[in-house]
Amino acid sequence: MDISSRGLPHFSIVGLPDAAVKESRDRVRAALKNIGVNFPLRPVTINLAPADLKKEGSAFDLPIAVGLMAAEGFLSAPSNGFIFTGELSLDGRIKPVRGALSMALLARQMGLKLILPGENAGEAAVVEGVPVFGMRSLPDVIDFLNGGSTETPFETDLLQAMAENSGYEDDFSDVKGQEHAKRALEVAAAGGHNVLLIGPPGSGKTMLSKRLPTVLPPMTLDEAIETTRVHSVVGLLREGRPLLATRPFRSPHHTISDVALIGGGQTPRPGEVSLAHNGVLFLDELPEFKRNVLEVLRQPIEEGAVTVSRAAASITYPAAFMLVAAMNPCPCGYFGDGRHQCTCTAGQIHRYRRKVSGPLLDRIDIHLDVPAVPYRELSTEHQGEKSGSIRQRVLKARQKQHERFGADGIYTNGRMKTRHIKKHCKLGADAQAILDSAMQKLALSARAYARILKLSRTIADMEGSADLLSHHVAEAIQYRTLDRGVF
Repeated sequence: MDISSRGLPHFSIVGLPDAAVKESRDRVRAALKNIGVNFPLRPVTINLAPADLKKEGSAFDLPIAVGLMAAEGFLSAPSNGFIFTGELSLDGRIKPVRGALSMALLARQMGLKLILPGENAGEAAVVEGVPVFGMRSLPDVIDFLNGGSTETPFETDLLQAMAENSGYEDDFSDVKGQEHAKRALEVAAAGGHNVLLIGPPGSGKTMLSKRLPTVLPPMTLDEAIETTRVHSVVGLLREGRPLLATRPFRSPHHTISDVALIGGGQTPRPGEVSLAHNGVLFLDELPEFKRNVLEVLRQPIEEGAVTVSRAAASITYPAAFMLVAAMNPCPCGYFGDGRHQCTCTAGQIHRYRRKVSGPLLDRIDIHLDVPAVPYRELSTEHQGEKSGSIRQRVLKARQKQHERFGADGIYTNGRMKTRHIKKHCKLGADAQAILDSAMQKLALSARAYARILKLSRTIADMEGSADLLSHHVAEAIQYRTLDRGVF
């Protein structure tokens, strides 16, 4: 910051500020005037370093105001041991900003204290080891820095926050029938496998998918902070909920653009794949998505992260999610349905299915037929198994995989590479005979062969079996609907 003693009064901000940052001149000027601080009547230049990185947002208001007051001698104590962030209203109140959790992590890394809006204090205090002070107005900040306030660091009870925000509204017991589909989703959760649900309208594909997060392992504190950080940057955290302790479920509409799905913009920001980090990304009506939108999913599915490069910056966001997709068997939706007649021609069906590319299907382990539920099952009062019971079996299987792959940096069977498959998916004579027969009779591809071995390994883990037995392989083959030529 430079406050010159010569020249006509002016207030300039340099360092690639966007429109919101440039407008901070007027907000800061009005806020200082309304709290009784005279604005300097000489040239003022604010330098936002590094100068080659574009600055955006209103979070610079508070640090600019504090810098001006320090330069003018209104602060008796040094303010260089703090990180400041916050938007100023014209009357001096401090309004909340996005990304408070990321700023708290930066403050801990630099060994500094953090002063930010009071509404963001709970979110930032999730990070241990950094003093967080939530302020309501600019006079409160001045009073605190001048030693006239006994403000203590804001504290968040992490265990309580995790407990209060870890409940799910949905439960698998709500689903009538579809026992085969429930079993397949349990296998998917146990092994971290991607799933494609194929069935007519109203068969329960969306209902099943929404309940998948309820049987995944509970979020660890590190996972919760990672997930909360992404949502904080986008500004999606709800008031009074400083920590996301449930696995996210993101369901973008099929009209979404590739930038909105993968992330981007003039200044790169997270997309839906990053908002689904540590949770589930659900793509309903899969063939209706634009081809170029679906193709950008390859990198995050394989690597669990996505790199967004733009002229202004290149940023890598986390994107480790389970992909669950749903589609109809044909354009009208009733091909193979015993209760409705399909009106589609063979050519229409072929074109409909070709909208989903082979490389994308290659990354989906489970292709599952979800038929319509008969009325007698819908009308029954019997409730199915609760999500909590299913989750316990998933946890046991995940623990075996963690012990098996911990040294390799992967934690689920769905992430196995070729070398892992060769080492951990050896078949006995009976199991090999079943798989050989399936490969020949169903003309399965090499990629289907690898997927069946992965699924067999997960099913064996769920049973606590070290060996892959014939019934494990037989069940895995049933989860390759498209390869079996059912549709």
